[in-house]
Amino acid sequence: MAEEPVIELEGKILQVLPGTMFRIELPNKHVVLGRISGRLRKNFIRINPGDRVKVEMSPADLTQARIIFRLRDFNPRPLDAAPPKKRY
Repeated sequence: MAEEPVIELEGKILQVLPGTMFRIELPNKHVVLGRISGRLRKNFIRINPGDRVKVEMSPADLTQARIIFRLRDFNPRPLDAAPPKKRY
């Protein structure tokens, strides 16, 4: 069996559902149901509402997606902010 091509998109997590399921808003404003891939599950990657993620979708079912990567938001600290406290 040949693998069918997948569609890769970026999305935003709207809601965390039970059973490691998520509601994801795509750039075209569609909302799909997503689940995390085994690699993210194995490495205990936390996904919270508001996170940006990269998802894979099958052309056969455009209502579900697989989260394959959590994109980092680089928000540097302001220069006048205090350094973070050390945890011992």
